[in-house]
Amino acid sequence: MDNFSFRMAKPGDSKIILSFIHKIAIYEKMDEEVKATVESLDEWVFKRNLVEVIFLLKDSKEIGFALYFYNFSTFNGKPGIHLEDFYIDEEYRGRGLGKKLFLKVVEKAKEVKAGRMEWTCLNWNKPSIAFYTKVMKAAPMSEWTTYRLREDQYEGLLEENK
Repeated sequence: MDNFSFRMAKPGDSKIILSFIHKIAIYEKMDEEVKATVESLDEWVFKRNLVEVIFLLKDSKEIGFALYFYNFSTFNGKPGIHLEDFYIDEEYRGRGLGKKLFLKVVEKAKEVKAGRMEWTCLNWNKPSIAFYTKVMKAAPMSEWTTYRLREDQYEGLLEENK
């Protein structure tokens, strides 16, 4: 992995993180849904420390990132890692760099003694599914369905159930 390295995000990196969020959102055909700002990333990643980011660098330039946060498994009685975003710039794909970055997150999970590491993947994203299942040996959890409430639904739901 000549001239490639990793580093944890630090204060002042929110603009770089946001650029990667936009790149992954474009890839996932969801760019119009990005509401994150440099300020919101500063708040949640660096001031409140609720999110961590590992950058993949080539010659000291960020070419990929993994953004994750901790959750907790009551069944395991341990924390887990939820990998929210994982992205490598297109020109660097197919070189084994995604595997190296993914394994950095696995190292973090091992370091904190996480009981599990989880993530979601869009059903149409066949290259990523192949990477996760074939290269990383991960198993899809077909017996679980993710449900979501959006922030704009909270108030109405609370009002309806007073």
